[in-house]
Amino acid sequence: MSVLNIDRPDCLNEEGIAIFRESVRKFLDQHAPESRAARWREKGVVDRPMWTEAADAGLLCLSISEQYGGAGGDYRHEVVLSEEIAKRGLGDFAISLHNAIVAPYIVNYGSEEQKKNWLPRMASGELVSAIAMSEPGAGSDLQGVRTTARREGNHYLISGQKTFISNGQTADIVVVVAKTDPALGAKGISLIVVETKDARGFQRGRNLGKLGLEGQDTSELFFDDVRVPTANLLGAEEGLGFVQLMQQLPQERLNIAVGGAAVIERALELTIAYVKERKAFGGRLIDFQNTQFKLAECKTEATVARVFVDRLIGLHLEGKLDAPTASMAKYWVTDLENKIVDECLQLFGGYGYMSEYPISHMYRDSRVQRIYGGANEIMKVLIARTL
Repeated sequence: MSVLNIDRPDCLNEEGIAIFRESVRKFLDQHAPESRAARWREKGVVDRPMWTEAADAGLLCLSISEQYGGAGGDYRHEVVLSEEIAKRGLGDFAISLHNAIVAPYIVNYGSEEQKKNWLPRMASGELVSAIAMSEPGAGSDLQGVRTTARREGNHYLISGQKTFISNGQTADIVVVVAKTDPALGAKGISLIVVETKDARGFQRGRNLGKLGLEGQDTSELFFDDVRVPTANLLGAEEGLGFVQLMQQLPQERLNIAVGGAAVIERALELTIAYVKERKAFGGRLIDFQNTQFKLAECKTEATVARVFVDRLIGLHLEGKLDAPTASMAKYWVTDLENKIVDECLQLFGGYGYMSEYPISHMYRDSRVQRIYGGANEIMKVLIARTL
């Protein structure tokens, strides 16, 4: 039972899920200790062997059918993995992007040939994946992408620039959001898979320096008439990309909320332990009414977030999660995450500002949660449309 003293839903308490959670914990404790995570932050990238080790442990493509080399699990397994990574401050390792964001595009829209070609290699760690949506002039507004895919015979020539692409320096396979018919606006957007190895005209730009998540390779990608077979188009025809994105973004936004709720709980656990030990003015910090009231507020809000997120996990497992509700979770939980982490850092005092303390990393890493997956302001626009 966590610091919140509430039980998780039955679907997350089943014996098989509990056993899986314990296996994930053991794997992360063994393969991602703080010393290794510190090296990721220093180098700006998660070392490639970590992906192979995760594959060997059966953690890649968790919810993908065994028919395609996956683990044959479901979204609950992705939730467990995401939570355990968040609770250890290992957000630099973008395995959830690979598993629960990129792979579903291939599962849901790929042809049988595409699934057999890419999914087993994603599950084995041979291929690390990314999705290229954002551009220098288009972030949350996906209709504004300027990257084009011009058809020439049985190939597309992809040209454009992408930025803020997670796994950008590592990715062997990239789902590219491009306009196959710029005149049609959103209806001219398509998703095309690019295998980066030996792709003439493809170039990785800078591994971008960031406020947080320093160990995650977030990159610029450049496409200069990159020749890709038309067989790499996701979907039966061109122009389905925007619809495909809208159908998959609710899960991405729920993923962000799941991680945010886990970070909140970790912040509370660390802070409660700290204020029970730290002394000031002759007493423990926990004995001051201000400390008690602040943490009482945080625990109450964290409990509301946990119940809300768990309810949405259940809805998603039933196929009932809609985009506005996922947007509510994404914006509200990440706003709360930033608020609570900030309150907790304050209780650590000067030590909270020091990089050697986990709360400092959490403060920096949490900030992007309100931006990626669609800025929180866009989430409010989507919710407002239901009024």
